[in-house]
Amino acid sequence: MLARIDHFFNSITMYRLVLYTLAALALVAVILGFLGMLPSTGGQLAGSAVFLPLLCFGANKVCAALWRAPVNTESALITGLILFFVLSPATNPKELGMVTLAGVAAMASKYVFAFYGRHLFNPAAFGAFVLGLLGSGQASWWVATAPMLIPALVIGLAVVRKVRRFSMFFSFLIVSLVSMSVSAAKYDIFALSTLTESFVSWPLIFFGAIMLTEPLTAPPTLRLKICYGALAGALMTVPFHVGPVFSSPELGLLVVNALAFFFSQKRRLSLRLGTRTACAHGVYEFSFIPDYRLSFRPGQYLEWTLPHGGADTRGIRRYFTIASSPTERDIKLGVRVSDKPSSFKKALIQLAPGAALTACHCAGDFVLPNDVGRKLGFIAGGIGITPFRSMLKYLLDMQQKRDIALLYASATPDGFCYEELFTQAQKELSLKYIPVVTNIEKAGEWKGRKGFIDEARLKEAVPDYRERRWYLSGPSAMVDAYKKLLRHSGVRRTAIITDYFPGF
Repeated sequence: MLARIDHFFNSITMYRLVLYTLAALALVAVILGFLGMLPSTGGQLAGSAVFLPLLCFGANKVCAALWRAPVNTESALITGLILFFVLSPATNPKELGMVTLAGVAAMASKYVFAFYGRHLFNPAAFGAFVLGLLGSGQASWWVATAPMLIPALVIGLAVVRKVRRFSMFFSFLIVSLVSMSVSAAKYDIFALSTLTESFVSWPLIFFGAIMLTEPLTAPPTLRLKICYGALAGALMTVPFHVGPVFSSPELGLLVVNALAFFFSQKRRLSLRLGTRTACAHGVYEFSFIPDYRLSFRPGQYLEWTLPHGGADTRGIRRYFTIASSPTERDIKLGVRVSDKPSSFKKALIQLAPGAALTACHCAGDFVLPNDVGRKLGFIAGGIGITPFRSMLKYLLDMQQKRDIALLYASATPDGFCYEELFTQAQKELSLKYIPVVTNIEKAGEWKGRKGFIDEARLKEAVPDYRERRWYLSGPSAMVDAYKKLLRHSGVRRTAIITDYFPGF
């Protein structure tokens, strides 16, 4: 069941999934409103659900024109839908003015509080915070009602599953619940009733799953994400004030957004295409010239933005691993292009030398361990070889030897990339390089290993496999299959690292 869900999630971008799930949740809310199960009527909710996304869409268009920035329609619609769940529907002209102000402030914050093309705050949280400063009670977080709990939980878990932010989400949830339980104990309130009431009267699920997990305002590594979630949980539930500004969910999120900024890539990369090379059947390497030297660790990824007409359901943004090493001047990107590519890949293939795109949000924990004496095993499938290309090129340039075994699986013999680099690594780093053609029928005159890697083949190729830390990169189904193989073969769970980034 989970495999089918993940297959669907992997066929759609994070932005589209969030947009569609929020729209579905809004429809549920409108229906519940017509059934009299929510504080507002169905008509009021329907009006707000239409007005706020359209308002944010229009405000974003105007701001983008003023700042001469590319328009991200999906992001604006998502912000409008989030505000729909945070702000009470307007019932008079004054309230309508407040709601309008929140929407405009939310979209303007993406441009006013942006540094080198990267926005600092969650837009919806900023819009709600502005209303709080003005003393408006519109930021009611009405989504935190009993009838909305289960729908919000289903939608929230879908988003968390897609972006793989469970550690962040649960650190936020645990700290929030512990904090509220401690506060309740001071007043001799029964803890269990406090926990039950917390889920109904506080927007824990919606806030933690939908707003906190936004990748662009979150820190880049797992440890920082856990701390980020925990701090957000504390700030949301522990009462405090700075002068006339009192604590609120939106203020807590803005504070952790600001802190995360200091640990993240500060500046959006502007990239110009240098060369495009076919490095294997259906695989291309793009070499881009950046406007500044990016600091990153081998194996990390970037979010790439390529505006183009006729964008399909996968949108104009994609996450790709950086194939180059930090020691190289250019930023390299390896992409497999199928017979029916997405609109993004079509636009990428059609880029002329000198054409520009942008990238940001350098992140990921799929990196080499600090212990240079640790034995490592790499398993790559198809284009999943790119993080290992980055790592091995880095080790070659730094003249740093490590005990590494690389198993590289390809369906056909003409699907292998970067073989010259791996041959060099065999000579200079003593790399154990084991290419495997998995489709025996298409192996032809291939003299190397054939067939899927099973326990016997793994033991034959890498006898000391249980002593190694394993890194798996490739299609989700392949990664899951080899993770099960390694676990079944006696490799500890903590010794298996998998490559994942939103939108893979």
